[in-house]
This record gives sequence, structure tokens and C-alpha cells, in this order.
Amino acid sequence: MKQIFVLAGLYAILASTGCGHKAEEKETTTHFIVTQPLIIDTVLEREYVAQIRSIQHIEVRAQERGYLQDIYIDEGQSVKKGQLLFKIMPQLYDAEAQKAKAEVEFAEIEYQNTQKLAESNIVSPNELAMAKARLNKAKAELNIKNVHLQFTSIYAPFNGMIDRFLVRKGSLLDEGDLLTHLSDNSHMWVYFNVPEAEYLNLFNNSDIKNQPVELRMANQQIFPQKGKVETIEADFDNETGNISFRATFPNPKGLLRNGETGNILVKEALKQAILVPQKASFEVMDKIFVYIVDKDNTVHTREIKVGAELEDLFVVNGGLKPGENILLEGIRKVQDGDKIQFQTEDPKAVLNSLKLPVQ
Repeated sequence: MKQIFVLAGLYAILASTGCGHKAEEKETTTHFIVTQPLIIDTVLEREYVAQIRSIQHIEVRAQERGYLQDIYIDEGQSVKKGQLLFKIMPQLYDAEAQKAKAEVEFAEIEYQNTQKLAESNIVSPNELAMAKARLNKAKAELNIKNVHLQFTSIYAPFNGMIDRFLVRKGSLLDEGDLLTHLSDNSHMWVYFNVPEAEYLNLFNNSDIKNQPVELRMANQQIFPQKGKVETIEADFDNETGNISFRATFPNPKGLLRNGETGNILVKEALKQAILVPQKASFEVMDKIFVYIVDKDNTVHTREIKVGAELEDLFVVNGGLKPGENILLEGIRKVQDGDKIQFQTEDPKAVLNSLKLPVQ
């Protein structure tokens, strides 16, 4: 009788263990989730490092030699076109202009006297012509001296913002010495480089010149004004394989300054793009793979060509066909050639449940 109770207990233990194994197997088999690539029209956002430049950024230089007599503006100040910026001591140039003016007056008197004599046939017409030539020469010399005198006053050629001073009041300047820089920041030119393949995609999928672009500033905030690509350079850089784009951004509040950096965001429209969740993929030796599940429920490793990345998604350019089953969850629990049981999840439902960890 005691043996009967022992055997009954052993059968109970074996039955309990068998049930547990079946429950574990059931848990393992139902854990696999399969889906298909999502075919959809979408928008891809590409990001490029950018350099920000003023539409006009010039050097303000001395046009004459002399002592810097006055500075009428301050560093960082906004100025208007025609506003007086600097004054070089003008006394020497003023004296030369006065001398040239006196020579003009003398030549005018000489010409008038010669003209009267010529009218009375006392002097020849050639003598009158020489007197007139001397008058014209004196006037030309006066104009030159006046130009030199005007160059002692330096005016703003356009509305803009003054940069740091490189000289101080009282400095002795030579002709051509750099005084400061002047920037027109009403609009900004933003330069960015685009690789050849992406350049071709942009032109194949949309008209980049008619599409607005955005600027992410260094603080990761989006600049409130949208820009527009207006210029593309003629040639690719043979060393980098890139071509330079230039976008123009309005800058009404003057937030952007010459020399800033940021990132240009370009949206590219994709028609009937093939999308797969990144969590369904794995990487081996810089190549991206997924598991394909065939009609016999067997998994096979398949390399895919990734054209671009969206948030939690890959845009697939090759290696995958619409309607093929791909393993979504459990990719770390299988190997090539394994036979599995799975549940199928609709691709659109998968899209709505992204940001899940890779299983």
C-alpha cells in the first residue's frame, strides 16, 4: 500500500512538471510577433550642419592716411546708410583742396584774359586753347583734392551692425587700415553641404528650391522664421563628394549673427516608401539585417539596404518586398533556420506602438 502512495506521488510530480513545460513552451511560442513592411507616403527630415553668414559683411577701412580724430558710433551699434562712422584729421587735405581751388581761380582769370586777346586777334587760337587746357587741369586737380578730403569722413554704405573696433581714437592710420566690420543682418545666408546621393534624391522627390527649410540653432531651438533655398553651387567638391546649398532666412529681430552655426532641416517627400521598425532589425559588421518568416514558419536572415532613418523606423531601399513577413519581437531568441509559431500584427498598429525596447 505504501508503494502505491509513492507511485501516485511520483505521477503527480511528473504531471505537474509536464504541465509547467507545456505552459513555458506556450509562453515561448506565443511571444513571437510577425508583421509586414508598411508602404506609405511619408516625409523624411534630413539634417545638415550649417554656417550662418550675413547677406552683407564688409571690412570698413581707412581710405586716407592720418590720425583718427573722432569715432561717432560704438561696437555692436546699429547704424543707418549714410551715417558718419569715423573721422580722420582733415586739416592737411583741406589745405590741399584750398590750394587747388586758388589755382582754379588763377587759371580762370588767365583764360578770360586770353579769350579777350584772342577776340582782338592779339593771340593765336592755340594760345587760347592752351589757357583752357590749364583751366581744365586745375579743375581736375581740385576734384581730386576734394575727393581726398571727403575720404577723411567714413560713412556707412548700408544699414547694418558695427563689429569690434580694431583701432582707437588718436591712432595713426595708413591708407587701407582695417577699422571694423559692418554686417547687414536683416536677412541671413545659411550654407550647408549635401552629399551627392541625397542631392539626387531631393531633386527626384521634390523641388527643393520651392520648399521651405528650417534652422535648428545651437541651443536646439527652431528658429521662428522659415528659410528658402535660393542657390546651389555649380560643382561638387571632389574631395568630400558634397555640393553646397545656400538658404536665405529673414532675421527681423536680429537674433542671428554672422558666424553662428546651426543645423538645416530639409523635408523630403517619399512616395510609397517601404518602412520597417528599427526594433525588428539587428546589425552585424556595419550591415543591417532582419528575420524573414517564410510560408513554412521558418526564419531566414536577410540583409536590407537602409536609405534613411525616421524616428524608430528605417526607410528600406532594397532587400525587402512588400507583403513579406518579418519578425518583430523575439529576434534575440531565434537563429537562422528556426521554425517558430507566431502571431501577426498589422503594420499600422505597429506604427502606433513604437518606442518599445528591442526584444
